[in-house]
Amino acid sequence: MAARSPGMLPSPAPVLETPDRRERPRPIRLWQPRRVLATPAALEHAHGRAMLDRAEALGLPVERLASNRLPSPREPDPRRAYAAAKATLALTVAPPTKLRLQPIPPSADWRFDLAEGCPAHCQYCYLAGSLQGPPVTRAYANLDAILGNLEAYAGRGTVTSASAERAQEGTTFEASCYTDPLGIEHLTGSLSAAIRHFGAWDAPVQLRFTTKFAAVAPLLDLPHNGRTRIRVSVNARAATRYEGGTDPLDARLAALGQMARAGYPVGLTIAPILPVEGWEAGYAELIRAAADALAGVPDLDLTAELITHRFTPGSKTVLRGWYPGSDLPLDEADRVEKRTKFGSVKYVFPKPLMQAMRAHLTTCLARDLPAARVLYWT
Repeated sequence: MAARSPGMLPSPAPVLETPDRRERPRPIRLWQPRRVLATPAALEHAHGRAMLDRAEALGLPVERLASNRLPSPREPDPRRAYAAAKATLALTVAPPTKLRLQPIPPSADWRFDLAEGCPAHCQYCYLAGSLQGPPVTRAYANLDAILGNLEAYAGRGTVTSASAERAQEGTTFEASCYTDPLGIEHLTGSLSAAIRHFGAWDAPVQLRFTTKFAAVAPLLDLPHNGRTRIRVSVNARAATRYEGGTDPLDARLAALGQMARAGYPVGLTIAPILPVEGWEAGYAELIRAAADALAGVPDLDLTAELITHRFTPGSKTVLRGWYPGSDLPLDEADRVEKRTKFGSVKYVFPKPLMQAMRAHLTTCLARDLPAARVLYWT
């Protein structure tokens, strides 16, 4: 481990080494799955057939399945099975359990899913250990039922609906807990449909999603009526090397500026916050870059969500299997054990480091992005 930089606070948490350079510009690339599976149930829905048409128009290999059961990976080797699953899009129907919405504090009142799974290869993936089976991306065809189900939950939340500080957001619905909806939008069209749905919903409600992708052009002219907040998930440049398969940081920030200028409420999801080499300078530079991207936006409506890195024993096992060569710090000895309300264990950074990172990031936001409302730190 290298010596700490002059600004590095003493802490038992590891410091991650990376060269001090800006990322090279890379073009925005749309995900092209190597395999598209269409279940019979999905093709009973107009939206399922529309997704199939999108895939075929792109020349993607499509398999129409004889049953609604997705086939098991063909590869016996776990690494090859993982790669095959991550390169697969399945058109399916959301099960009835998906229509029983769950609260998702501290982000939003309710979580609903347009899809499950993500084409990115983030070495800290929050879905590791949460989803069952191979990490195939499943896009849901019964979109009318998913969106039509939301009205019953309006006004019933306990995160924003019951908060004096966030009441102006109305009842909030989070669409990116189990997927990155923008990363697959060119294949599904589901996110655009959800934005239109909320834009036409004459009620104090808000659609929320966060993304590591930048292909926002199809969203800019939608009739959103200010009821969708897009947040980009961003990190210090030294930590973006853990975010394989995503769009470059500068492209994400530019996309955020485009959405803000199109009248959308916007946000920064700074996550997962890590003690990378020179982390103070790294996160300060990130916030300055965001300020540059949003400079001159009239009536800017901007939030910030600050999320530190944590892991569970289960997610560590999955991530080590998915990314065996990763140097992402997952050493329990450098962390503090924390119990959730359900009794499970997660490992977080020690309190002194947490306090230092929180103070630094909030100070940088107040100085360089004073319009940002910090919703929470976790």
